[in-house]
Amino acid sequence: MTGRELLEKWGLPDLTGNGRFVSANVMDSLGNGLVLAFTVLYFTTTTSLPLGSIGAALSLGQFLALPTPVVAGALIDRFGSRTVVIGANLMSAVGFCAFLAADAVWKIVAVQFVVQAGSSIYWTSSRSLVLLAARRRDHARWFGFISALRNIGGGFGAAVASLAIAWGSEWVRALVLANALSFVIAACLLAGWRPTAPTPAHAPAPGAARPAGGGGYGAVLRDLRYLRLVVANLAYVLAASVLPVLLALYITEVLHAPAWLVGACMVGNMVLVALVQTLVARMIERRRPARVLALAGVVNAAAFALFGLVLAVPGWLVAGGMLLAMAVFTVAEMLSMPSSSELSASLAPDHIRGRCLGVFQLSWSLGNALAPAVLTTLLGHGPAWPWVFLGAVNLLAVPLVLSLGDSALGEPAPADAAVEDDVPRRQPLTDTADHR
Repeated sequence: MTGRELLEKWGLPDLTGNGRFVSANVMDSLGNGLVLAFTVLYFTTTTSLPLGSIGAALSLGQFLALPTPVVAGALIDRFGSRTVVIGANLMSAVGFCAFLAADAVWKIVAVQFVVQAGSSIYWTSSRSLVLLAARRRDHARWFGFISALRNIGGGFGAAVASLAIAWGSEWVRALVLANALSFVIAACLLAGWRPTAPTPAHAPAPGAARPAGGGGYGAVLRDLRYLRLVVANLAYVLAASVLPVLLALYITEVLHAPAWLVGACMVGNMVLVALVQTLVARMIERRRPARVLALAGVVNAAAFALFGLVLAVPGWLVAGGMLLAMAVFTVAEMLSMPSSSELSASLAPDHIRGRCLGVFQLSWSLGNALAPAVLTTLLGHGPAWPWVFLGAVNLLAVPLVLSLGDSALGEPAPADAAVEDDVPRRQPLTDTADHR
């Protein structure tokens, strides 16, 4: 079997000419896995500050960074997504280096703001980079591949961080420096990357005249179709928050199951995404992303029903019920992540793509900020209420996504409207048959 046939069998995209882009994603996800999951533990280990003060400082820093995607969107439209992603990685590197000097509450607020701003800018910009790497029929595969790649890198980084924390505070500080270095390496790799996917000659160049409708955030707010996608995405963001916010609390405090079940669910999710995500991308690549995303909402609702039904099963069935629910939840995740990312980039008019992506990223920032308060409050009113709420909002998202219509992908979705002049441009998404 040839290398190309193997890529085809496993649902992997054609990586030719994009080695630096792939390596940059590995380094970035490794860096996120190394520290982000252990930020609170880092400051409790390396400072004498009380836990409450550390938590409040981190929350304030994250809150201050919430508007960052709005700024990032304007920067993307002006300078191009690749330039902005490089800047975001360097910002993250500076932020993590500053961790070493953060020994007061105000310093923790400052470094958390820088790190969270860098992360928000990265996620706002990175989706359109996939369009630069993808060829005409590779979009679903690329988004699926990047999702699997980041899952593997993040999981490996978290494992390394766990070892460093077990070895002592000096290793934790070394870990932060290694983390900062990983973001610098990612920035250098992207700076040397030259996308090979061609783009149409009519794609607007940096500084080109805007269409008559205008190019500011007002144009985004008038695009009701794109706003429907943003609102619907809030349901998927809240669904994704189950893993970091609700799962461990539900298993240990509500079901009174052993803690190893939390780890089994988390590891199972990571392994399934790493091994199966590209195969799922292969299955859905000829389906319209809007329909796939709608299906993901239904599957999410089924998963949340299973999570809630575990409350009624005998104790000896709890572990099996949770693992089954987690498997269904993971299927929904593998359907929704590449589809929502593809839609967020392909539905955005090229002259305001950055601003559209900034508004889309706000749904992630807002959802992640709301999820802890909403889900824990619902849990306090009864163990079934979070699952009822999550199932309901995901089902409500289905008609919103379907209302995007088949014509949603019928218009061109050129790559970055402000890509550097030395980067070739890709073909538009003009042939809708390629994306069913």
